[in-house]
Amino acid sequence: MRTLITACTLLAVATASTLLADEGSQDKHPIYSQTMKSLTGKKVALSEYKGKVLLIVNTASECGATPQYEPLEAMYEKLKDKGLVVAGFPCNQFAKQEPGTDEEIADFCKKNYGVSFDMYSKIDVNGDKAAPLYKFLTSGKTGLKDTGPVKWNFEKFLIGRDGKVIARFRTGTQPDSPEVLDAIDKALAQK
Repeated sequence: MRTLITACTLLAVATASTLLADEGSQDKHPIYSQTMKSLTGKKVALSEYKGKVLLIVNTASECGATPQYEPLEAMYEKLKDKGLVVAGFPCNQFAKQEPGTDEEIADFCKKNYGVSFDMYSKIDVNGDKAAPLYKFLTSGKTGLKDTGPVKWNFEKFLIGRDGKVIARFRTGTQPDSPEVLDAIDKALAQK
């Protein structure tokens, strides 16, 4: 009888531990639970962006879309005090258009476009080695109709103050287009 009670007690403890572990993993936000490395090598918890409107962009220095850095920077400068954060994630998966080191990328962005928004270390955005952040952003879990792999450099994902993915804009949509600016303005208006 004592053995049966001990076995039941151990089973109950193991079950409770498993349930608590599962609950904890469900509480992890797919964006805010991520920690990424900046171009300067600093680890940054994306939870620092809670309550902000976040525009996530995969970038490249040698792409026809590289001039999008300019309107991204202008938008960031104009709207950062209202709560907009732009986060650039260099990627070399598209025609190897981001071959540089983190230091070279940082120098290029600063010298050519005056980039002051947050830039991160080079990552993969597609495939088995894709950063978990991008595995989420490209999945059906976002609730967007436009899901699936990133097709090219300078795709943009807009995240609301509540951490929900609001919109995805493909490469051909300029950061300063009415479509993007309207979506950002609506997101900034939410408190």
